[in-house]
Amino acid sequence: MKRLIFFPLIFLSLIGFTSISCLSESKGAVLEKSASATVEGGEDEEMIPSRTAIEDPTEKLVDIIAQNGIRKSDLKIHIDKSEYYLAVKHKDSVLIKYPCVFGFNAVDDKAMEGDGCTPEGEFGVRSMYAHKSWKYFIWIDYPNAESWRRFKKRKADGDIPSDATIGGEVGIHGVPEGMDSMIEDGTNWTLGCISLKNAHITDLYKSINRSTKIEIVP
Repeated sequence: MKRLIFFPLIFLSLIGFTSISCLSESKGAVLEKSASATVEGGEDEEMIPSRTAIEDPTEKLVDIIAQNGIRKSDLKIHIDKSEYYLAVKHKDSVLIKYPCVFGFNAVDDKAMEGDGCTPEGEFGVRSMYAHKSWKYFIWIDYPNAESWRRFKKRKADGDIPSDATIGGEVGIHGVPEGMDSMIEDGTNWTLGCISLKNAHITDLYKSINRSTKIEIVP
């Protein structure tokens, strides 16, 4: 009987540097892992993407907020891990949705460093800056107080090893130049960050500020 197995895809050969740092757990690892599946059974193996991402938006967020006189500080980012999108909201209205992908374990809440999970919950923006590898980086304030509470409880309950560390440097960023196809294919390739196409991270970066709140749901 054929079995499904999972393995990481390494994209080092696609770029010419070796010091990428998306998350603290990368520590010299170059690009982050993928959760694509392979079907065994013969010489040929079929690659199965994690899922297909949503379609690209037809408008730019920078234009939407300018036309409607919306303040950056009034925006909220909503990230849905099940539906593979990042939405920007103003009050109860969704202004735009971008397709996105996640850590190579896109299902579970982040429990510890190295688990490949994208954290869930309410977060703020710790910092924002241009990034040589991922276009822009919007640094989420993980771990926050709630992250630490969950982490300590999981240790106490024996759900994670006693020597586990919580990790950090989780953010929203782009992809290596020319690799938008990873978003189009819904390939979860990061260690826990949220990844957008480079045009979309540029639009988002220019439309928000450090007052913007971030919600990540399963």
